[in-house]
Amino acid sequence: MADVEFGRAVRRWRDRVAPETVGVPVGGRRRARGLRREELAGLAGISVDYLTRLEQGRATSPSTQVVEALARALRLADQERELLFRLAGQAAPGRELVPSRIPPSVQRLLDRLSGNPIAVYDALWNLIDTNAAYDALSGASAWRGIERNAVWRNIVGPGPIATLSPEELADQQAGIVADLRLTAAKYPGDPRVQKLVAELRRRSPLFGELWTSAELPSHEERSRHKFLEHPEAGRIGLDCDTFIVAGDDLRIMIYSAEPGTEDAERLALAIVLGTQTLASER
Repeated sequence: MADVEFGRAVRRWRDRVAPETVGVPVGGRRRARGLRREELAGLAGISVDYLTRLEQGRATSPSTQVVEALARALRLADQERELLFRLAGQAAPGRELVPSRIPPSVQRLLDRLSGNPIAVYDALWNLIDTNAAYDALSGASAWRGIERNAVWRNIVGPGPIATLSPEELADQQAGIVADLRLTAAKYPGDPRVQKLVAELRRRSPLFGELWTSAELPSHEERSRHKFLEHPEAGRIGLDCDTFIVAGDDLRIMIYSAEPGTEDAERLALAIVLGTQTLASER
């Protein structure tokens, strides 16, 4: 019965979400009052088949990550989020765990900045949300599992999406590991912290060295301006600013180009090309 109630709640809240409020383009005639099923699935990062089974009560015990992703995509208020977790047979994550929730106020801000590539990370540097512009620029919608962790991408994996000099990359690697050390100290009871650190230490001697280092990196202004090499739009110079949402312990990374410049034109072209590519792959 709880599974049926969970599915009904998701469907009811899906019907009330106006597509334009979550960045979903509206064109032609729509039968759905709110979001289509495939639109919500895309926003939450789950398959349409799985969402269908959840709404119909045929899928049981959704994970904490799935419930959180649905709550975020549905723009649920705090009490509604807590209700969704209860219907899933779970307690909403408390303060002893690294939060992965994007509050409605922050989500509204992200929606208004849709022309800028934006990525949102939790305090473990797990990618928890992006906008269409960032997906188009980075291909992040295809990342799975540990690929969505920025510490892993910077140290073990393919590296950042920007082109960095060896010195800039070293600064970025030291900075992100130092931030993860602060997270580990703040959330000692979260088993995901220990699991991630153990996995990174197993895979990378460099991570082990940075993790045990007593030095904190210096943050130089040069690291804020980055260059991306796009195969069709060319070299794009962008400012990259990271903002901390203290109460929810989020890291919001926003890329921007100075209006009226060639970089702004190339960024717009890259977003259009990337969006078209993503649409053709679906």
